[in-house]
Amino acid sequence: MSNGRRHVLSHPLVNARLSQLRQTNTNSKDFREGIHDISLILGIEASRDLEEETFEGQTPVGPFTGTSIKPKVGLTPILRAGLGMTDALPVPFSVSAVYHLGLYREKVSLQPVEYYSKLPPVPPIDTCFILDPLVATGGTACAALAMIIDWGVPISKIKLLAVLGSEEGLNHVHAEYPELEIWVAAVDPTLTPDGLISPGLGDTGDRLFNTIRM
Repeated sequence: MSNGRRHVLSHPLVNARLSQLRQTNTNSKDFREGIHDISLILGIEASRDLEEETFEGQTPVGPFTGTSIKPKVGLTPILRAGLGMTDALPVPFSVSAVYHLGLYREKVSLQPVEYYSKLPPVPPIDTCFILDPLVATGGTACAALAMIIDWGVPISKIKLLAVLGSEEGLNHVHAEYPELEIWVAAVDPTLTPDGLISPGLGDTGDRLFNTIRM
């Protein structure tokens, strides 16, 4: 389902996988595999308009004209939860590089704080996919977008991929960057006073890396 520049996946396999992720009793291994599977589908859908170039090749039977992805695609996972999406994408995309951005949300103000970035001086990529499993308030995604744009990648060449977003958070991102293309597996209607998506998935980083405090 598409709404302007925002695309929400509507697929039974995605819905079933996401429902499994929501369950409190889903273990870390199954949670990682679910994030991987949904991320792969997100990546395939978001890459529909990547430019192709042709080449001449040879099969065991005869010659053929094949295609390859023309633009150099870079992945930018937002640490640490974005790492759970990264492994799903490099092989299908012939990804040129992965650039990690360290951002966390301050618990009281809910504002993003940068703690890590090793972007090279000039972007050696044509297209950038920002990977952020949860878009809750939208503040972290907007901070990452500002960093990538300041780096030199135009907004028309950036796509935001998320497993789950809140209506409020996605609207925030769209208001700040109306030209941004957003791909999300599902949208939840509510944010808690602590800035958590409800019903949501819980803390994705903790569930991915099994660091939940009991």
